[in-house]
Amino acid sequence: MTELMSSGIELMFAGMGIVFLFLTMLVVVINVMSGLIQRYLPEEPTLSISIPVSQSTATDKNYIAAITAAVHQYRSTH
Repeated sequence: MTELMSSGIELMFAGMGIVFLFLTMLVVVINVMSGLIQRYLPEEPTLSISIPVSQSTATDKNYIAAITAAVHQYRSTH
């Protein structure tokens, strides 16, 4: 019985060691790939389009009015 237990424990440690090594190598490879991608393929800055404030607030007010009317109509029929 003790021989069977020691074999089981040895197998358990071998399996845990293999999984630990695999996960460690996976982390290292992902970090190396991330560094290479950031070095050779940097992100290009995106252009932001600004909307004039007067158009934005008028559009927002129109959306709010439409949503309010839709909610009022829904509540009145249900």
